[in-house]
Amino acid sequence: MLFCPYCANNLTIGDAEDTSEQAWVCPTCPYKWLIKKQISMRTHLKLKEVDDVLGGQKAWENVDKTTITCGKCDHTQAYYRQLQIRSADEPMTTFYKCENCSHEDKTMFC
Repeated sequence: MLFCPYCANNLTIGDAEDTSEQAWVCPTCPYKWLIKKQISMRTHLKLKEVDDVLGGQKAWENVDKTTITCGKCDHTQAYYRQLQIRSADEPMTTFYKCENCSHEDKTMFC
């Protein structure tokens, strides 16, 4: 995508008025830029690590504790935290971490 240097709107491909050549045209101002050669650019974004997105080990500092049974060791105490990982109209996701065995999950606790 290219943007207009004057009004920052997204440029579209259209015809230049005085020639039969194609041009990048701004839909809101008179800016035009003739296309003289093919332009291809790719930007590969670096994906974040899952720990970066979910907060890593620091996310478990100062969390609350609840009574819930661990699916791995049957211990009845676990830490929990909630994150909004979907869109705003979806409920928050609750993550649990067993106090005894440090087993982490969002679904295996019953």
